[in-house]
Amino acid sequence: MGSGAFGGIAVDGSGAGAGGGDGGTPGPYRLPDGFTKGLFGGFKLGSAVDPNNPNVDAGGSSPDKCGTTLTGVVRDFQESHPDFEDYCCGGFEGLVANALGADKKPVYGPSGPTEYSTGAPEFDQWYRTLPGVNQAFLIQLSFEPNGNNIFTFQSDAFFPLDGAGFGDEDHEHNYHFTTELHTRFRYKGGETFNFNGDDDVFVFINGKLVIDLGGVHPALEQQVVLDDVADDLGITTGNLYDLDLFHAERHTEESNFRIDTTLEFTNCGYVVPEPPH
Repeated sequence: MGSGAFGGIAVDGSGAGAGGGDGGTPGPYRLPDGFTKGLFGGFKLGSAVDPNNPNVDAGGSSPDKCGTTLTGVVRDFQESHPDFEDYCCGGFEGLVANALGADKKPVYGPSGPTEYSTGAPEFDQWYRTLPGVNQAFLIQLSFEPNGNNIFTFQSDAFFPLDGAGFGDEDHEHNYHFTTELHTRFRYKGGETFNFNGDDDVFVFINGKLVIDLGGVHPALEQQVVLDDVADDLGITTGNLYDLDLFHAERHTEESNFRIDTTLEFTNCGYVVPEPPH
């Protein structure tokens, strides 16, 4: 097996590598303290994000200090939100536009309201911190080396907000939330990015949509092979590009979330500043 990298930290395909977020100490992967173990890697809920001070330092450009851990944001919603729980069941492409918005948020698709969403005003709340509408928290995802230069995060019980935010609302878990990740990677050639899960997932590379799994559905899977779409994305080897991922868990009773990638991420993830509310 060859060698690869995550966050600029060399690892080998046997599973040895950075200390999984423990400061980048070389050695076998281990799940960082306080993380909920997944099938691969694990996750940890962090502190609340203040909507009036949203420019949170999530580790920035110091991959040697975060090991194989990326930081993002999860937002809790109440079940009564019109886009959550009532819609079911099926996948839909075109819920978002092909280009990421200038504010680094997805834009509601040109097809307009569908049987899987209410409309643009409601969708625009999914990835923006709005008092009374949602509650935002930092989240950390730890990726585990998985052979052949692949790093994997997988949970078949991805419920990071259990007991937090608006609470579980008489359910076994807190089922109504969104996830937002922003990071950068170095394009070297030959990389892949694969997502498998539910519900909605939208992944953008260099501001362009590459994975579109909209709708309320059981676990679905899409993969992007970067070399196959490099011309369309406007990316060339040796350069750095943004990767932006948006996920929504909108319906009981399952929450599956899996990422497999060979990308070399060059930071620890970051939080996009928003106008205060």
